[in-house]
Amino acid sequence: MDVIPAIDLWQGQCVRLTQGDFARSEVFSTNPVQMAQAWVRHGATRLHVVDLAGAKTGTPQHLDVIRDIVRAVDIPVQVGGGIRQTETIAQLLALGVDRVIVGTVAVQQPEQVERWCAQFPGRIWVSLDARQGQVAVAGWQETTATDVQTLAQALAQRGVAGFIYTDIERDGTLAGPDIDGLRALLSAVSVPVLASGGVGSMTDLLSLLALEPLGLAGVIIGKALYTGDVDLKQALRAVGPGRWQDVPFDEGPIYA
Repeated sequence: MDVIPAIDLWQGQCVRLTQGDFARSEVFSTNPVQMAQAWVRHGATRLHVVDLAGAKTGTPQHLDVIRDIVRAVDIPVQVGGGIRQTETIAQLLALGVDRVIVGTVAVQQPEQVERWCAQFPGRIWVSLDARQGQVAVAGWQETTATDVQTLAQALAQRGVAGFIYTDIERDGTLAGPDIDGLRALLSAVSVPVLASGGVGSMTDLLSLLALEPLGLAGVIIGKALYTGDVDLKQALRAVGPGRWQDVPFDEGPIYA
């Protein structure tokens, strides 16, 4: 199971929101590229980058920062936030992005997502952001009447490579992941799923590890890594053998 550090971009900085609230943002680094490099030094095997400004406006606002992050690290980078045009997907893939994550468009234009899946096979993932079981869009600012499992099943049939499931009300709270919601989603689809939101301890991580046999492919961790509530090296060791065994870990502090 992958343990994936999150880098959320807002106004050129690496921040974390609480429950998707832009008014409750906390800056953890003024240099996202150095932040990405620090996670690699600490053993990360994949990075999750979200353009929060793009998610809110509908158009990516940090393409230059994303480009610099991809160039600066030697591990796969997946990117989401404001991706609603074919040209944007092509541009991100040309920059070296490994996976492109879409959200709002998957709810509003599922047939477009199907075309993207055919055009960019294996590269299109969908972010399922839930508030009380219903899908939220537009940078989590709007909640729809669509339930997570129904949307996931329909999109899986359209060729989506995988899903990222976030319980918005837990995101940034360190209150623990939505195990029941994840279990329901995993039972509804057969494509890989990444968990996101709420992880605040190693106990939370181990509770997610128990879902790996059901199809949970990894967990995206944000605030808990930045605050030190979860140590990346320990997390990687907890989920089993991986790249960490061959990495001379940086024992110094994470860049801030």
